[in-house]
Amino acid sequence: MNTPQALLHPPPPIEVRRSLRARRRTLPARQRVQLSHNLVHILARSRLLRRAQRIAAYVPNDGEIDLSALFPILRARGRHLYLPTLMRSRLCFLPCIRETPLLLNRYGIPEPGVSPRHQIAPQALDLVLLPLVAFDTKGNRLGMGGGYYDRSFAFLRQRQHWRKPTLIGMAYDFQQVERLNAQPWDVPLDGVVTESGLQWFTR
Repeated sequence: MNTPQALLHPPPPIEVRRSLRARRRTLPARQRVQLSHNLVHILARSRLLRRAQRIAAYVPNDGEIDLSALFPILRARGRHLYLPTLMRSRLCFLPCIRETPLLLNRYGIPEPGVSPRHQIAPQALDLVLLPLVAFDTKGNRLGMGGGYYDRSFAFLRQRQHWRKPTLIGMAYDFQQVERLNAQPWDVPLDGVVTESGLQWFTR
């Protein structure tokens, strides 16, 4: 059986990233809002939130799925919400309550204006909802190219020692691709949520 050439040689990450970022940014605002609300609805009804107490999310940028409607739901259920903040080459996760101010980082992305001494260790998180540019059927994730999430959760490559946090990507259906070339330092996703629902990946 012949293997399609596209699967033998997937497009370079820079091409995939450029194409899908452009498509993501050109989504009509009304459609982006509706799809984001669909994902929040799926999350709110999923067992992911029933089991997790310490949950990291993000503030959207560059057309990413907007999870802000989820934040008051988490607080109402007594969950602890954290948002990522750039710290050197990694992310630290700071608490985000209703009154937490958000300040722009060097990329123009809002972050909690909270002292780093309040950060939680990545290993102490139960669930991380993270953005992505592309993903494939094996749970490989293509991000914006900075490698922050991969470095921050590098310990998860030793799955026999670390069982959490669970990493769930947030994406539109069109961000799924046939195959991504995984690198040794890449940390795969446990699952992804799109407007079609929650999809789990096997290891």
